[in-house]
Amino acid sequence: MERIPILKMGPFLLVTIQVDLYDRLALNLENDLISMVSKTNARGVLIDISAVSIVDSFMGRILGNIASMSRIMDAETVVVGMQPAVAITLVELGLTLQGVYTALDVEKGMELLQDKIGPDQVQEQDEVEEPDDRTD
Repeated sequence: MERIPILKMGPFLLVTIQVDLYDRLALNLENDLISMVSKTNARGVLIDISAVSIVDSFMGRILGNIASMSRIMDAETVVVGMQPAVAITLVELGLTLQGVYTALDVEKGMELLQDKIGPDQVQEQDEVEEPDDRTD
C-alpha cells in the first residue's frame, strides 16, 4: 500500500506531497499523520503541497480534518507551496480550510510554526540530554 512519508523535525512533522492524492491515499495520510502527532507529541504539522496540481473538495476536507484533529492534539497545521490554480479551486469550491495556516514555502512555514508555538517550546523539544562523561 502506498504511503506518504512523514518526517520529524524537532517538535514538528513535515509532509511533502509529491503526487496528486487519490481518496485512499489521502485517508491514509490523514490517519498516519494524526497517529504520528500522538506518538511524537508534535507541536506542529507542515504540509508541503507545492507538487500538487489538483485539489478537489475531498482533499480540501482532508486538509481541514488534519488541521482540526491536530489542533485537538495541541499541534498547529501549516500548508505551504499552494499553487495559484489550487488556491483558485479551493475558493471556487467554497473551502476555507478553517484552522489551516498557510505560507509560501517550507522556510516561511517553519517560521510560522515556531511563532505559533513559541520559541521556548521549540528549544525544549530540540534539547537532547547527553550523558555527562566528565570526571571531576
